[in-house]
Amino acid sequence: MAAKKLRRARLSQELCERLSRHQITTCQDFLCLSLLELMKVTGQSYYDVQNLLCKVSRACAPKMQTAYEMKLRKSVNPSLAFLSTTLHSLDEVLQGGVPCGSLTELTSPPGCGKTQFCIMMSVLATLPVSMGGLDGAVIYIDTESAFSAERLIEIAGNRFPTYFDSDEKLFCMTRSIHLYRELTCGSVLKRIMSLEEEIISKKVKLIIIDSVASVVRKEFDTKLQGNLAERSNFLARGASVLKYLAEEFSIPVILTNQITTSLSNGLAIQADLVSPADDLSLSEGASSSGKRESSCVTAALGNTWSHSVNTRLILQYHDLPTRQLLVAKSPVAPFSAFFYTIEKSGLVLQELNLMKSTGVTALVISLFYSKTKMSRNYGNADCTDMGGRTCLFRWLVPTETWSGADLAYGKDQTNLTLEGTNPALQTIRVRDTALKDTLLDAALPKTTDLQTMYRSKS
Repeated sequence: MAAKKLRRARLSQELCERLSRHQITTCQDFLCLSLLELMKVTGQSYYDVQNLLCKVSRACAPKMQTAYEMKLRKSVNPSLAFLSTTLHSLDEVLQGGVPCGSLTELTSPPGCGKTQFCIMMSVLATLPVSMGGLDGAVIYIDTESAFSAERLIEIAGNRFPTYFDSDEKLFCMTRSIHLYRELTCGSVLKRIMSLEEEIISKKVKLIIIDSVASVVRKEFDTKLQGNLAERSNFLARGASVLKYLAEEFSIPVILTNQITTSLSNGLAIQADLVSPADDLSLSEGASSSGKRESSCVTAALGNTWSHSVNTRLILQYHDLPTRQLLVAKSPVAPFSAFFYTIEKSGLVLQELNLMKSTGVTALVISLFYSKTKMSRNYGNADCTDMGGRTCLFRWLVPTETWSGADLAYGKDQTNLTLEGTNPALQTIRVRDTALKDTLLDAALPKTTDLQTMYRSKS
């Protein structure tokens, strides 16, 4: 809340302009100054400055509200509480779609469709409310030069052919998406801290950053002294500003993350640039000392960032051309898994013949074995030692119809149970099959005028 602009604290226009000449633009800038400094900058008396301090403090202080008031505000216009993904099973689990007023993170290995999802959500946010959209503009911060205007047009035309039935409507949609290319941590932070007035003037209803990890991992080598603390500080500041913007304007914020391979001895190696053909599903490996150590593929940026996001969706490989989407963390949804493909119209859910109970979208299977049996059947598998027994966690994908307790990997399973484990703490699956990405993202052109980009291609 301290990042709130002074112009929105109901100060006079003349005073705001005078303060801005001294680089005082936010409530935090104002409140960090002493009374004597404020008297000098504003030219006002001691009594008037005290009144200004009270006014600015009230403007940026969080307002108390009851649970009833929160529920009532959402029930008045439930369509504005979520941004529908148009993936109906996913929307049902998330109770409407991507939630407004909070941070939603997508994390996955390369090529699973993070950017495709972001581009698709950009189209959806511009749609009228009657079609499940938010009827507003989009701020898209691209740190990887992965955004493609051609792909944006393709998704819009194929997903909503009836609505986008003319070039005029496509032009109108592209004019509503404002693209920024930021390649450093400093420029990203500066951009998001300057978004408040732009959200108001352009009627922005969605913020996307693709991706946060890209700039952070390039600039901060956590092996160097002091870098880890500096990185955590940057992530905390960025998350704080984004949460303020999401809550203040009741808009969704979508962020993409990368993956990393964590080792049991506390070390970690980057896996964001590893090809899908590489097998990262290792649990044991020989260290330099000859000891066996475990490793797992997890979301990057560490625990500080993990606690900052409200909803985490994990995308991972399954089989050609199918991929899997996991709802790994959500304040309103249970763990769920969905299968999808990437088509001309964006992400499309696949209805597979899986055993389901009422209201249950996916199953987390926990297989318990003795160490000897598991080692013989699975070799180096992701496992956790639990009191003399070994628990093997898998997102099981059957190759044939499930029946009864005979769920997967044959009938030789013993002590098979279903568990509501926390998938946010489990590993991300990286397939060891070479995948050909049929939807390569084009590099971002110098101009951010999507209308001009589209015309030049036609």
